[in-house]
Amino acid sequence: MTELPATERRVARALLSHYPAAGLEPAVKLAERAGASAPTVTRYIARLGFAGYREFQQAIRDEMTARMTSPMEQPLAYSTDTPAARLLSDVARVDVELMQGCFASIPPSEFATAVELLADARASVYVVGGRFSHLIAELLDAHLRMLRPRTRAITAQRDEGALMLMEMGRRDALVVFDFRRYQPDVIELARGASDRNCKIVLVTDLWLSPVAEFADVVLPLQTDNGSPFDSLVPAVAIVEALAVAVLARLGDDARARARLVDRGPA
Repeated sequence: MTELPATERRVARALLSHYPAAGLEPAVKLAERAGASAPTVTRYIARLGFAGYREFQQAIRDEMTARMTSPMEQPLAYSTDTPAARLLSDVARVDVELMQGCFASIPPSEFATAVELLADARASVYVVGGRFSHLIAELLDAHLRMLRPRTRAITAQRDEGALMLMEMGRRDALVVFDFRRYQPDVIELARGASDRNCKIVLVTDLWLSPVAEFADVVLPLQTDNGSPFDSLVPAVAIVEALAVAVLARLGDDARARARLVDRGPA
């Protein structure tokens, strides 16, 4: 985003603020949304690497199909006869490749903004995840509790979610972990928090949870490992990177707090 000319930046923001619907409209309509000209839209699409607007729209349609596809629909690559050594080698290779691409897919400016929000000790930080990703949310909460006050892992269940929304305010941040297939209750909770002007930090996959439409920060991760289970390894890595960055940002106060936690009750 920061590398775009101002007029193309408006097109990008208009696209992201109504994604994917805005990208499936005619180019003239997207230009109207952005307050730009149709040629500006054409230049922006070319900058993204597409030969034309039709190719760009087909890419969005393909992305939407992938977004709604469960990892469980992936064909099985192994059988009961697969040697354990081959399976371990394959999983290690794929996870290394995911890790290599993981941080390359995250805009540094987005990461820096996420750290700034998580390091604001005056604010409360809430974290939430889905069926599997709640484990990653709890990991982030465990790290943050050692470094700063007022952090809490919550669930998206209707009763607890409603109570938590009543507590969230303009200064607070909600970190959302949401991967395909995206959970309606998690999306609903995030939307409610956004309506209360709570800052939303989204950790998601490259197909982007619908939360991305109103999130303040989006950290997209490569998770597709070719198996029926999308990898959570990149999510663990980004949690550890956030924890290290928050510790560095808070400095001595966070180190002193972490030492007290390590020491345990007197």
